[in-house]
Amino acid sequence: MSNLYPSILNELRAKEVQLVAVSKTQPEQAILELYRQGQRDFGENRVQELLPKYEALPKDIRWHLIGHLQSNKVKYIAPFVHLIHSVDSLDLLNEIDKQAAKNHRSIDCLLQFHIAQESSKYGLLPDAPDSWSQNQFEAWPNVRICGVMGMATFTEDMEQVRGEFQLLRRIFGRLRERFFFENEHFRHLSMGMSDDYPVAIETGSTMVRIGTLLFGDRAPA
Repeated sequence: MSNLYPSILNELRAKEVQLVAVSKTQPEQAILELYRQGQRDFGENRVQELLPKYEALPKDIRWHLIGHLQSNKVKYIAPFVHLIHSVDSLDLLNEIDKQAAKNHRSIDCLLQFHIAQESSKYGLLPDAPDSWSQNQFEAWPNVRICGVMGMATFTEDMEQVRGEFQLLRRIFGRLRERFFFENEHFRHLSMGMSDDYPVAIETGSTMVRIGTLLFGDRAPA
């Protein structure tokens, strides 16, 4: 376990950036160590790993689903998930809305966009919103779109990373202007991880997803 949590948290608080501690592959004890220091927002990549952690750990933890989400897995997290970062299709929004209605709640979501050069990453294409209708999101009354998420290319070239984050910020701005004008909930720009979060913050990130700097190297998956 890293001892960087207090300094990273103070840095982010000073810049009004929210920290999601990425706990994927980490044991419950490691999560509890950060929990006891006051951390409440944790991010998991896989539903099958999230479910037992949700059952075993304190119920005031706010769980973020940050990895690729298959439609047939939505029903398992719909009763409790705090924020789904990885909405990468409108079909997935349909299923989230359906499962949210079954659980008599609204589920907060971020639209994930593909901004990296790596084809292995998921996300909506940057120009996808050009084909959406003005009232597109009225079709999903049980979903609340709170912003966007993206992952930059895994590279040491921070100028390339900066350019990709700037692209996501432009997408965020276009969406807010066209679909979410004066919507107070559409406010999150989730970008930045352990290797690139300072650049993300400089580019306007409001939420970073940090794992390795907090927990140390990941345990084997």
